Amino acid sequence: MTGVLQQIADGLSTGAIYASLALALVLVNRATGVINFAQGTMGTFGAFLAWTAWSWGVPIWPAVIIAIVLSVPFGAVVERYVVRRLYGQNTLAIIIITVGMLVALTGIIGTVWGYHDREFPALFPSGVLRIGGVALSYAAIGNLLVLIVVVILMQVVFLRTRFGLAMRSVADNRDSSSLLGLPTSGLLMAGWGMAAGLGTLAACLIAPEVFLGPTMMDTVLIYALTAAILGGLDSPLGAVVAALGIGVAENLAGAYISFIGTDMKIVVPLALMAVILLLKPQGLFGHREVVRV
Repeated sequence: MTGVLQQIADGLSTGAIYASLALALVLVNRATGVINFAQGTMGTFGAFLAWTAWSWGVPIWPAVIIAIVLSVPFGAVVERYVVRRLYGQNTLAIIIITVGMLVALTGIIGTVWGYHDREFPALFPSGVLRIGGVALSYAAIGNLLVLIVVVILMQVVFLRTRFGLAMRSVADNRDSSSLLGLPTSGLLMAGWGMAAGLGTLAACLIAPEVFLGPTMMDTVLIYALTAAILGGLDSPLGAVVAALGIGVAENLAGAYISFIGTDMKIVVPLALMAVILLLKPQGLFGHREVVRV
């Protein structure tokens, strides 16, 4: 029983990383109606900015905050000069452009910082907290606490503020929002900027667990995208619940299902996504779209 609880605890820790990037995907989708496949690489770019500031002598948490602040205008510029030209185009065109952004940013990161991996400093103290025989690292606890704070802030912004409601309105119907006098251009830029900052936070949280490199978020993107789709692309809370569930499910499957093991764990979220989309295409917490004829 202790082994199962330990696998669940480790899965929650991993799921918290997936959830932070899934939140960025949901944020872009809720603000602009676009799925950004370059979100993880944009976060990696921000993590390299944080690493650079730290290497210049800035303490790690201020370095992360600086990187997040710098990532916001970066995301806004990407929306203004790249993505905005594609609104109203075929969905496939937008997907291709965001995938192209992923490849281009990976090349830029490799050119500026090199393709070799680097060690990223720990954001939380080392050591573990033992509860009933289950060991929880302070890093895992810190990641979960950061995730909880981010989810609460996002829920407050989207459900309790005029700014958040305006962003949701622009995502639902850009033309009607413009006719109502909402600054649609600024809101779209703000949505991408916030998502870029959140992606940087996600990359900085995962970088101490792996080595910092240009492609470190590529696998995480698969899990995050799966979580966002499972939870519902319009539901931040759903994305978090799905990401935590994926983390636990893949850990348990890898530990106790022999033919899966550690090498086939990535099959678990993909199988879950296939089943959920067949039963509930809008996701577990997503809202069914109703069109009046």
